Amino acid sequence: MDLFYWVIAGGLSLIGFLVSNKLKGKFQHYSQFGLRANLSGAEVAANMLRYYGITDVKITMGQGFLSDHYNPLTKTVNLSPDVYQGRSISAAAVAAHECGHAVQHANAYAWLQLRSTLVPVVNVAASAQQWLLILAFVLLNSFPQLMLLTIIVFAVTTLFSLITLPVEFDASRRALVWLDESGVASGAEYDGAKDALKWAAMTYVSAALSSLVMLAYLVLRYVGASRN
Repeated sequence: MDLFYWVIAGGLSLIGFLVSNKLKGKFQHYSQFGLRANLSGAEVAANMLRYYGITDVKITMGQGFLSDHYNPLTKTVNLSPDVYQGRSISAAAVAAHECGHAVQHANAYAWLQLRSTLVPVVNVAASAQQWLLILAFVLLNSFPQLMLLTIIVFAVTTLFSLITLPVEFDASRRALVWLDESGVASGAEYDGAKDALKWAAMTYVSAALSSLVMLAYLVLRYVGASRN
């Protein structure tokens, strides 16, 4: 069982690595193509928020590569420098995607609300699960209940990964609808934005699958230990 798990886990880790590299490659590729609208990512974000009548969300420039995110607590769309300042298909796609989360928030999108509710619990679980995992395997035969606690912690983070999927896919859908309806991206520009966002979504799919496999493995180890 251990060998089977490590083969599957290793395969998923490789897939995750390849998907991440593919996303970076797609972003860099579409960064070379400018928009006919000649808008920066910050301008794209501002236009999309204005289109949906959202006036209480700020657009800020953060640091790092592809560090873009929407913070529902502070109501800020945080864009990386390449996106905030960029005037490319990539910048437009990422900026619109993050604004898609702002639109979800304004519309009380159920999956986003659920994910936001879980964030404090997930932060605690994520910080504890590594140490719990080590102790659970060390004490598996003498204290299998610790493995059960580890399973519960991993179940929380796995649930969060699964809930993240509809949130991210929906944000991309909203972004593409707006890019098309507004005319900011059309034809090849729209196709490029759709391609880039597809690979961004695949990183979340890969992470969710890896989390599911790990959870299943822990459950099987606990069942085996309990029988012994």
